[in-house]
Amino acid sequence: MYGVSARRATGLTPDDLETLSTGLAAGKRVTVYLRDPMPSLGLDAGASARVVSIDGNTVTVSPKGVDDELPFEADELQKNRAATTTTPAAAPRRQPPRSVTAPVAAPPTEPRPTAAKKSAPRPVATPAPDPTEARSVESAPAPAKTARRPKASVAAAVSVTITSTGESSWIVSVAHGAKKQGKPTEVTADRVARAVRELGDETAVSAVDGVIDSAREAAQKRISELSQELEAARAALANLDGQATAS
Repeated sequence: MYGVSARRATGLTPDDLETLSTGLAAGKRVTVYLRDPMPSLGLDAGASARVVSIDGNTVTVSPKGVDDELPFEADELQKNRAATTTTPAAAPRRQPPRSVTAPVAAPPTEPRPTAAKKSAPRPVATPAPDPTEARSVESAPAPAKTARRPKASVAAAVSVTITSTGESSWIVSVAHGAKKQGKPTEVTADRVARAVRELGDETAVSAVDGVIDSAREAAQKRISELSQELEAARAALANLDGQATAS
């Protein structure tokens, strides 16, 4: 006979976390496996999960078949599937045969005369067990095992980036963890200035004002150049009109 014993794999080590982080940085698909089952989500032990992000010992993954991102500690995941090994079960030990000696009947002896016969003790009747009590004990349901409740989902960090792409145009982009949300949106400089002032960060206000001031100077210079070109064009037109009148 053979028995099956599971060899439980260890959790993710610091070296494993470093290797997974390097794979994520290189844009590779990194996969880990659950050490424990999650019946509430229909996941068995050893289910595969794609790594989304790593923050210290917290690894956010997207398990196969689950449309959500769940955080796990490093010791709750493993780099490879758990392996099972089959080991022979110990054979039952055979008991040595026992010798049985039959009792030898003693020769009958003549009864000795006694003054009076002693009364034999009367057997005491013991009540038979109630079959209804046995059935009630056998039919009592075993306490149900408490299903492992999944950890509360921790929201990934949200980052909002404001980028200057020209003299007066700005782009706002949003990312949820490592995943970008939606398409970048173009906004005007006045809206960016108002939003930064509402935040109250002097460093951000100074940086945005510097870009806007530079764009304002460039616009005023362009207006001056265009005004000079317009005056030159009007003078040329006036000369043309004077020549046409003289002729």
